[in-house]
Amino acid sequence: MDLGNKIKKLRTEQNRNLLDIANACGFSKSLLSKIENGKTVPPISTLMKIADALGTKVSILLDDQQRSGTIYTTKEMSHSKMVKTDKGYSFFTFAVERSEKLMQPFLFVSRKEENDSKNAYSHNGEEFIFILEGEMRYKVGSVEYTLKPGDSLYFDSIEKHTLSPITDEVKYVAVFTQSKPSDS
Repeated sequence: MDLGNKIKKLRTEQNRNLLDIANACGFSKSLLSKIENGKTVPPISTLMKIADALGTKVSILLDDQQRSGTIYTTKEMSHSKMVKTDKGYSFFTFAVERSEKLMQPFLFVSRKEENDSKNAYSHNGEEFIFILEGEMRYKVGSVEYTLKPGDSLYFDSIEKHTLSPITDEVKYVAVFTQSKPSDS
């Protein structure tokens, strides 16, 4: 089952409409409709908001074959199953089959000519990024960092964050925790 159909299935099983989920996520009904109909591949931060609104995890949205225990991933597998977004980057979700995990690890590839550094991301939880190849500027809140291979950042991902590749391509690992919004 593809991503859009999975989101729609979970939403309808909960007897919720597009507007309910869109409002809970803080974006338009039109965007959610495009995602459900496969017309756009959303950024991870949007997927995390949808998963939170549906009371599930990103890994449930991305894969139907759930497993527990150790998940082994080859380099070939991670590179062949990259998902290209319309936001200037591609990603691979590690251990997507394991739904009951506490962290969400991803491999990201961002290309300079495709990246729109105006895209600011924000989602619940915490985030850790580690640069594998290339260089980029990564802004968290009002502070901008220049990151090179071996550099890392750990931050509260509710803070607005943006990235801008310096080199033609940047590869990095990101690990997110997905927490429920606090009851205020």
